[in-house]
Amino acid sequence: MLKKYAHLLSSLIISFVYLFSLSANSTEQMWPGSEYSPSIPTFKAVLGYDVGERITNYGDMLRYFEALERAAPKQIRLFEYGRTWEGRKLIYAAIGNRDVIANLDGFADKMQKLSDPRITDKSAAKALIDQLPSSVWLGYGVHGNEISSTDAAMMTAYHLLAAPNETTNQKILKNTLVFIDPLQNPDGRSRFTSRYYATVGMQHSDDRLSAEHNEPWPSGRSNHYLFDMNRDWLAITQPETAGRIRAMNHYRPLVVIDLHEMGGDSSYYFSPAAQPFNPHMTKTQIDNMTAIGKNHGKHFDRHGFDYFTREVFDAFYPGYGDSWPIFYGASASTYEVSSSRGEIFKKKTGEMLTYRDTVQRHFVASISTAEGVADNHNKLLNDYYNYQTSAIKVGKNNKERVYILPNKRNVAGSHRLAILMAQHGVEVKQADRDFKQCGKSYQAGAYFIDTAQPKGRFVKTTFTQQVDMSSAFVKEQERRRARKLDDEIYDVTGWSLPLMFDVDVDACSKAVKVASHLVESNDKLVGKVINPDATVAYLVPWGDMAAGRFLTAALQQNITLKSADKAFTLEDNQQFTAGTLIIEKRSNNDDLAAKIIEIAKNTGAQVQGVNSSWVTQGPSFGSSHTVTMTAPKIAMAWDNPVSSLSAGNTRFVIERQFNYPVTAIRTLTLKSADLSNYQVLILPSGDYKELLGISGADNIKQWVKRGGVLITLGRATQFAAEHDIALLDVKRERAFKGKEDDKSKTAEEPEGESMVDGQLFANKSELVSASENAKESPDFVAGVLANIEVDQEHWLTAGVHKNLTAIAYGNDIYTPIKLASGKNLAWFSDAENVLASGYLWAENKKQLAYKPYLIHQPMGRGMVIAFTQEPTTRAYLDGLNVMLMNTVFRSAAHATPLK
Repeated sequence: MLKKYAHLLSSLIISFVYLFSLSANSTEQMWPGSEYSPSIPTFKAVLGYDVGERITNYGDMLRYFEALERAAPKQIRLFEYGRTWEGRKLIYAAIGNRDVIANLDGFADKMQKLSDPRITDKSAAKALIDQLPSSVWLGYGVHGNEISSTDAAMMTAYHLLAAPNETTNQKILKNTLVFIDPLQNPDGRSRFTSRYYATVGMQHSDDRLSAEHNEPWPSGRSNHYLFDMNRDWLAITQPETAGRIRAMNHYRPLVVIDLHEMGGDSSYYFSPAAQPFNPHMTKTQIDNMTAIGKNHGKHFDRHGFDYFTREVFDAFYPGYGDSWPIFYGASASTYEVSSSRGEIFKKKTGEMLTYRDTVQRHFVASISTAEGVADNHNKLLNDYYNYQTSAIKVGKNNKERVYILPNKRNVAGSHRLAILMAQHGVEVKQADRDFKQCGKSYQAGAYFIDTAQPKGRFVKTTFTQQVDMSSAFVKEQERRRARKLDDEIYDVTGWSLPLMFDVDVDACSKAVKVASHLVESNDKLVGKVINPDATVAYLVPWGDMAAGRFLTAALQQNITLKSADKAFTLEDNQQFTAGTLIIEKRSNNDDLAAKIIEIAKNTGAQVQGVNSSWVTQGPSFGSSHTVTMTAPKIAMAWDNPVSSLSAGNTRFVIERQFNYPVTAIRTLTLKSADLSNYQVLILPSGDYKELLGISGADNIKQWVKRGGVLITLGRATQFAAEHDIALLDVKRERAFKGKEDDKSKTAEEPEGESMVDGQLFANKSELVSASENAKESPDFVAGVLANIEVDQEHWLTAGVHKNLTAIAYGNDIYTPIKLASGKNLAWFSDAENVLASGYLWAENKKQLAYKPYLIHQPMGRGMVIAFTQEPTTRAYLDGLNVMLMNTVFRSAAHATPLK
């Protein structure tokens, strides 16, 4: 009984502390000393609760900003910059003095002029700088379950509008334009808030074990397609990212901040960032963020907030929200606050962290940032202009000044990369005539990018094959690894876009001078039908995504078509690649020609009409090596234990890049479900064994034997390869240790004994050697681009380029499959050439060499196809899409399910 009352008393004390903290931290206490005008509506007036009392949902956030605009239309304007996949409006707010807000288009126009020294000389730039306000872009909530930043955005807007006479605000509003993107991920936040409040009972729990603090799959971090949108700035696959980049390229804010949350036991992080820095950043940009960080330190000390800098969150990968802006000349950083992941959280120290605490810290950092920008008004504008000038100068002196995309092989990939770069704000040109450059000839239609332009550094960091981390940082990571300490590499170390897109690119030191036109981000790939009045068939050469999208469109329009397993030549010496689509008129309706023309137009595919089916080499149209394509029904494992990123990325690639529907099935359902309605089942990366077990694996195995196609990605291949699961006849490898002499061997403990024979160590290295595990996995790899080679004589790799680039991540390395069981269809290159871009441990290079990447194993009337790594990571490995299409569509055509 005493225990019961003690527990009740403890709960009451926690509740009292929580409620007291709310009342003690009213709006007026968020920035002590502020006096707020009653003409600007408060949280309470619009939403019915005070700042930090409740986690604001998407609809209330929108309602509050609209109320602020109605109350102060001359100081704040709202703009829509896109819609999410689920239809939610994405907005940003511009806040400043009346003159600036009244002429935002004029501000944008002047910033565009300041952005290009080729049209604005130093004298004109000085005149612009004298007229322009400085600007800052504050981005909140890119991860939907990092909740405090959106309420901090609302408080920041309220504070700037309602307290114009507060000393700091006076400085800001005098010469600075503040952009607020209050919620970058509405779909993810909506998922979080609805689930969070559904778990709350009589009182909020501070216990990290409670349902409130443990989100169900897939969590609110990601957007509708389960993308980590803080990694989408390079590939721009999601509408949220595309709209944001469009807006930022329009205004070119001088300082950009991305506000996040981290573990609840931490404090607060702000710039300067950790090592390594991207070498294409400038010292000035780093120094500017350090100066703003010092300003935060002053305010955090005043408020009594703990913080840290430099220890984590590097600035190396160019695809983050705090790194992408650097490459148009901004100074940028990420901020991270300890997360309550609810309304109250008990830290390991016993301290109670309230939601209001986290909101206040982000709010103070936001105002401090704007103040730092205001204090450095002229410097930031001058630094921005000087960045553009130096970018052009550096570009002119580059040995690889110009990158040329010949646009012969993988035309769709070259086009996709060209318009992506245009979307980034890069000047991309397409030649109108044939030309010669650096000893090579190029045809009209080739794309070229000159790095002697304001965005030249961005081109350099995304097009060059290798971007090196500093030698000191690499040396330290090797030292840590030798000591068996975790490395400090935060994210991928390789991201060369031409490699990832499987696009040929040449580099030249001289500027291209040829008649050309600028590529626009909305340019469409032009499809073409040669001989639309063909009497026999239409052929679509296989090998790029234009042909791939042609296939999915044709299947969904019930067009009957075939695909050749091998290359073939017609009697007029026209040659066609393996995988070429064959659409025969005899098998289709009379309106076939019209459909072909329309599909080609919409997909960009090149189609050749033919009047004869006579083949002189390779399989004929009626050969058994020319299979009829089917429209497969595709199922995908969804829910725990699937990696939400792998599932979302893969579903996005198939649905939005292949334009073909996928059915998501709860993973547990697969344990006993009748899958006979599906031809293809995809298991994204995940740890399936405990949930599905042997019985679930057997259910899938029987479906495969009856004619199903099972595709495993990444860690799902671990599951398939488990000896008691036996879906795939390969094994994971332990780390290769090489030969060891007797002295360095670890003494083996005899079974059943608690003591072993004594050992003599002569030096520390022998101690280290004896301490190592005899059986351990290879060292973990943060993520590099690796070269793979592709078997060119199998129907599953028809039309796939013989050399591709993939991501190698983690420490999974597999034995080759034996020929008695299947075939290795793609494998990593030799040790000297396996690394395409990034940093790979020497031992991993050796062990990864010639190990399988793509494995095919027949099973009954169906098959298992395993990717040992994930081909859909971040949906930016476009060069692997034809291979993935083959595993989905050509495999379904080759399976022989029971009717």
